[in-house]
Amino acid sequence: MNETALTVHQIARVHGFPTVEHFAFVESPLPEPAAGGALVQNLYWSVDPYHREMMDDVPGGFALDAPLEGRTIGKVIASRTPRLTEGEIVFHRQGWRTHAVVTPEEIRKLPRIEGVPLTAYLSTLGGTGLTAYVGLTRIARLQEGEDLFVSAAAGGVGTATGRFARLLGAGRLVGSAGSAAKAAHLTREVGSDAVFDYHDWPAADLLGKAAPGGIDVFVDNVGGEQLAAAVGALRAFGRIVRVGTISQYNTPGAPSPCFNYADIVEKSLRMEGFLVSNYRALQEELHAFAVPHLQSGRLALDETVVDGFDRIVEAFLGMLRGENTGKMIVRDRTEAPSATHHAGADGQRHT
Repeated sequence: MNETALTVHQIARVHGFPTVEHFAFVESPLPEPAAGGALVQNLYWSVDPYHREMMDDVPGGFALDAPLEGRTIGKVIASRTPRLTEGEIVFHRQGWRTHAVVTPEEIRKLPRIEGVPLTAYLSTLGGTGLTAYVGLTRIARLQEGEDLFVSAAAGGVGTATGRFARLLGAGRLVGSAGSAAKAAHLTREVGSDAVFDYHDWPAADLLGKAAPGGIDVFVDNVGGEQLAAAVGALRAFGRIVRVGTISQYNTPGAPSPCFNYADIVEKSLRMEGFLVSNYRALQEELHAFAVPHLQSGRLALDETVVDGFDRIVEAFLGMLRGENTGKMIVRDRTEAPSATHHAGADGQRHT
């Protein structure tokens, strides 16, 4: 067992795009669990777009000079409670650290399911997949045959949304992405019918060519010009699911999108945002939906896996720059299958 632990702290507020100088790795003695707790050695870490919002001086945001939170999977290595057994795999939210002291109330035990890798609990079966599932089934209430547009379609939520939409019987599936390689992945692997590069503006023209007959549902991870384009492309009784506003995370002063507000009334459109934390009760429903498809091969994982906790800041910044396809996950090097990493049949891209 290592005798020291590492945590990542935010040490300065961000103005614009964050850099490595906003973070520090802090070494400390390995923590000891108190009675009723357990020590977890973390194995997989999630880096997510919402972390960027929490770096600002906002209510509930990250405190400076303190360990950052986040979704994490680890193994119990020492326990002082009968409710947690050494060797058990658990999910918790204590985040960007190599080791964490947890109580049974702070974790969720993760079963080993044949054909389902542990990383799925941070992607398709985790908060990323739950966001996509809630957006489609509860907010949009997607109906079979309806046409869908997803912005940032090659990201974690975007790829999960596309794959779930296909399983739910969506009609034409259109996405936006940031490169030809991502567009190719979406059409070849996820099942998109058309994908445009959002750099080739204006978005309204690009969406019009990709979905000439219009759309019924827009799942928005970006905001900005793409949101305005979608309002114009939506048919009567169309729905906009607001998941995030990536286009403004690092440019908070950017102008809001301009669109014809009369469209909202004249086409009876509905726009609704949500926080996935309000839908955690649907976690088991998501598992019941997705696990059989994962086991059968009808549902694949879209993940970019970065090896080494020492690269977690690099992975986070890379995710903000759009360097990932699917969910960005950091993996402890002890969990790497080999020293040579490549794009595997599981849909993962390794670095």
